[in-house]
Amino acid sequence: MPKAAYIHIPFCEHICYYCDFNKFYLKNQPVNEYLQALETEMAMVVAEQPTKSLQTLYVGGGTPTALTADQLAQLLASIKRTLPLSDLEEFTFEVNPDSIDEEKLDVLRSYGVDRLSIGVQAFQPLLLKEIGRTHDQKSVEQAVEKSRQAGFANLSLDLMLGLPKQTPEMFAETLKEAFALEVEHLSCYSLKVEAKTVFYNRQRQGRLTLPPEDDEVKMYRQLCYETEKHGFKQYEISNFAKKGYESRHNLVYWNNDEYYGFGAGAHGYVGGVRYMNHGPLPKYLQAMEEGRRPVFESHHVSRVEQMEEQMFLGLRKRSGVEERVFVERFGVSMFSLYEKQIAQLVARCLLERTDDRVRLTDEGLLLGNEVFEQFLAVLDEGKQQ
Repeated sequence: MPKAAYIHIPFCEHICYYCDFNKFYLKNQPVNEYLQALETEMAMVVAEQPTKSLQTLYVGGGTPTALTADQLAQLLASIKRTLPLSDLEEFTFEVNPDSIDEEKLDVLRSYGVDRLSIGVQAFQPLLLKEIGRTHDQKSVEQAVEKSRQAGFANLSLDLMLGLPKQTPEMFAETLKEAFALEVEHLSCYSLKVEAKTVFYNRQRQGRLTLPPEDDEVKMYRQLCYETEKHGFKQYEISNFAKKGYESRHNLVYWNNDEYYGFGAGAHGYVGGVRYMNHGPLPKYLQAMEEGRRPVFESHHVSRVEQMEEQMFLGLRKRSGVEERVFVERFGVSMFSLYEKQIAQLVARCLLERTDDRVRLTDEGLLLGNEVFEQFLAVLDEGKQQ
């Protein structure tokens, strides 16, 4: 039964060079028609696959705050009408520093949004231009100040490391500026060059120069050291929070719990099935006009796949994977299923094992993907039915 819902708003006023999320230039797009279709989808899915009440809700993009204040109110009213929110614990909205104002913030607060995720990425003008962002440091400071004035007490900043032309010194400066804003949460991801992005095309043409691997490792070590120094707890590979401000919505993903995915290109996991909606707006809108779910592809997750996901998603958390939870879900011990893999990773100092869990070591944090791969394709599906 889903505990959370993700809602995708695919419109942007500009396209960042690294972004591979489903997105479209806002100008001349059928925004109002999309919002109406989104309400239809939410009502349809919840009727077909009901849940008692959602615990977390996350609106992302794209750029949700590219919508006008009236459109935001339309979206939020439809969410209130269609989704079960009586026990909602966290309601997050993604915002861009240069597309948020007092009117929009007041709309968000009036409909119960209590957490903002602000897309910053970097503070240096050189880096912001290099990655295709249009805001500057002043607009970030103003966004935080306006958010506080509107009553938001839970703010997160998105940062990036490993950017073109970024040095460890630049990243140290970015962290310093982020801490000065006194927010409650930081998400900091390494750049990954994905297909269908500007950076991907530049890389294929030999025109993308990334920092040396040693510099990226140095940046990550800076991140871990400085966040702890400033009172942030690292609770996941890329996420850091003041006490009590961990992202409850993202923990749904890492705990391998089920969630709805609404909107063009959104992903969901309901009833043991992972699915992805149509990305192109015409296909998404056509499906809704025809009264059918806009699912592009779906996959029933086998028992072995569920076990694999429990391991590699759970190991992203600093608390690791609990034996008790694994046994409750699957009726078998992860220590027995993955005895060989765990022993090898412990011997390499990439995993730490206790009586009740396994977790990444500090060294394992740097080689997470290598650790996760050890739990894939090692179990016999037939023997785990």
